[in-house]
Amino acid sequence: MKRHAAPSDRLLADEQPASSLPASARLRVALVYPGSYSQGMSNLGFQGLLQALRQQPGCHCERLFWPEPDQLAWHEKSGQPLRSFEQQRPLSDFDLIAFSLSFENDYLHLPRLFALMRLPLWAKERDSRQPLVLAGGICCLMNPAPVAPFFDALAIGEGEVLLPPLLHLLEQPLSRPELLQRLAATAGYYVPALPPAVAVERQWLTDLDASDCRSHIRTTHTAFGDMHLVEVSRGCARGCRFCATGFVYLPARAKSPQRVCAQAQEALEQDRCIGLVGASVSDYPQLAELTGSIGAAGGRYSLASLRIDSLDVAQVRHLKDSGQKTLALAPEAGSQRLRDVINKHLSEEQILAAVALLAREGIENLKLYFLIGLPTETAADIEEMIALLQRVCALWQQLQRPRGHLGTIILSVNPFVPKAQTPFQWHAMMTPAQLKKQLEPLRRFVGRQANLQLQVESLRAAELQAFLSRADQGGAAAIVDLAAGTNLKTACRTHAIDLTALLYQNRAYDDPLPWDRIASGVRKDYLWREYQYALAGQSSPTCFDGCQGCGVCAVPSSRSR
Repeated sequence: MKRHAAPSDRLLADEQPASSLPASARLRVALVYPGSYSQGMSNLGFQGLLQALRQQPGCHCERLFWPEPDQLAWHEKSGQPLRSFEQQRPLSDFDLIAFSLSFENDYLHLPRLFALMRLPLWAKERDSRQPLVLAGGICCLMNPAPVAPFFDALAIGEGEVLLPPLLHLLEQPLSRPELLQRLAATAGYYVPALPPAVAVERQWLTDLDASDCRSHIRTTHTAFGDMHLVEVSRGCARGCRFCATGFVYLPARAKSPQRVCAQAQEALEQDRCIGLVGASVSDYPQLAELTGSIGAAGGRYSLASLRIDSLDVAQVRHLKDSGQKTLALAPEAGSQRLRDVINKHLSEEQILAAVALLAREGIENLKLYFLIGLPTETAADIEEMIALLQRVCALWQQLQRPRGHLGTIILSVNPFVPKAQTPFQWHAMMTPAQLKKQLEPLRRFVGRQANLQLQVESLRAAELQAFLSRADQGGAAAIVDLAAGTNLKTACRTHAIDLTALLYQNRAYDDPLPWDRIASGVRKDYLWREYQYALAGQSSPTCFDGCQGCGVCAVPSSRSR
């Protein structure tokens, strides 16, 4: 049967530089992103890992993505297997199939992806005739349990550290059982068929200057267009209690301005905007020096995140001059009490000052991020959020009206999902009915405002995300049903999973957690202590800079990993 015209032909033609693959190689790797091409190529970690693999001597690496709808329909109708993106190779040609897992909702693509690749979904059903199948990414750092039965091994940590020992083992003349045994004995690797005696410790890169995490392939088919992304920092020392990214990438590290500028040089020469990426770019210790160097070279830059308490006029003016019409701020909670609960060190005065700064500098639109359903949240906290929004709207109108254009304030509200490896991992999530009740006064308020828009994540989608992020290995069978179109409650009932206990009940310190086999680097008793402070409505009494090895939070000190 004639092959359907591959969308990769068009997408590859639009990539710069064109992919250059070795004619021969000792090791063939398929790097899989279980989302669309646009999502995968917008993911800086995916691009960095692809480049790291291609730079390894003797390694041939191709990509694979979740097919576009028309291509998916063609594969399923024709029975033709999914092939690699670059050279349309069957997946059986590869020695390693490595999945990059960044979002739990992508788990629902896994059963169909394996079927399209002509691979057994369950690791126990594969043998030496099939490639080794591995997964890594932030989902594995938090809780890989619900997808663990699908993979031969899971990489727990950062690719720069974990990649060399993996490739070394793959090049050895080892049988599959020997390879898995050796991987299980390698720091940072979890082999589900060989449960570890102790938790697998996350591996991390000490010197971020050693990382080449940036846009290596330029394409307009991404969320960032032609922008050149460069990672400037990793980890965050702020300690927001709901944020998994803030904990699983500790300690906070930064690249030197010289290294960032070197990695951005090609883009500067092409007059492309430089996107500075990190969990908290505004906390970058030499941000003024870095942005000044980019500006002195005639370049433009964009910041991946703006901290309300560290905004300055120069940053905002540059972002406006670079063409950004909408900037986002993240108060997260409307009341001071609730901001203390989540350890978000912001006052109402700081929030209003940031709004005023953006308005005075002529930013056209403002986006505000809030969470609902946070631990200890009550109706009174929602009323305080509305009162804060009233003051924000009034201030915005007052300062924008002289310009003759009010713009739009976009209120983005997302249900809180208690994530593994955070202080809130023991806390219950609000039910969809409870969340709906919390949203009602917000909807009424927004309906009365001319220039205020409300965006709310689906409550059912949030419930599904919570299930996928908190389930144990028994959740794998439910994922198969969910991928086939079964709803969550039916899937859980079919596989005897107590959804209420999993999502909607608090847990005790000693209760076993599905992610206990993963040691994120932050001590469990530290997370529990932070949780208790939260329940008491207190911000952290200790400086979170302790993540450099003071023993308080027990993040390893900065030593070679």
